[in-house]
Amino acid sequence: MDAVWQRLHGGLVVSCQAQWGDPLYGTEFMVAMARSAKLGGASGMRVSADDLPAVRTATSLPMIGLQKRRYGDCAVWITPTIAEVDSLVAAGADVIALDATNRPRPGGLSLERLVSQIRAKYGDVPLLADVATCEEALSAERLGFDAVATTLFGYTEETADELPPSVLGLVQQLVDRLRIPVLAEGRLRRPEQAAECLAAGAFAVVVGSAITRPQEITNWFVESMRCSSLGASHSREGGSGHEMHGR
Repeated sequence: MDAVWQRLHGGLVVSCQAQWGDPLYGTEFMVAMARSAKLGGASGMRVSADDLPAVRTATSLPMIGLQKRRYGDCAVWITPTIAEVDSLVAAGADVIALDATNRPRPGGLSLERLVSQIRAKYGDVPLLADVATCEEALSAERLGFDAVATTLFGYTEETADELPPSVLGLVQQLVDRLRIPVLAEGRLRRPEQAAECLAAGAFAVVVGSAITRPQEITNWFVESMRCSSLGASHSREGGSGHEMHGR
């Protein structure tokens, strides 16, 4: 598996996922996204178990697989149990990503126990820990994860108040304290942000919405333009009042 990590090193991993209800929801759309990402120079993909086999036929790039599943009101839903790991192994994932935060897991299952189950069943299959904090990353390293990603920074109760929610600072902390690779992921909307993460020592960069979710990208433009329009309107109103007062 060293060859997989070598292919990912220093590159861009494109997260080709869509949620139910998204206009581009469906395996055929994710395959098209993967093909486009490959043409653009991506080094790997982050793909759900349902789409992975079809995406594999479209590109031979390394696949980081995950399976999202809700268990009641449990907050952990990225590859939460061994059942989702089974699906990913069967689908042919090169690396398996799972939630490695300190939040309660389905059925009270501990992360340590889940990792033990995976190792007992699948040996040294590469595991990627999706974390939100430095402490979670350090714990993941101790548990034997092969790499960590900042995927969940800003999405847990502990980190939700981080504003602006930039992963760069966390990437720098993790690079300084971990021996395993650190993948930068989460709210990376501009190419220069990805470059900054690499310069800070990130092993690779994962980008999803900024590449594969047109509705999100459109909304960013709309919101920015709306704020700009409001600011210009207030400026004009203020200027008009000043001119009349001067008269």
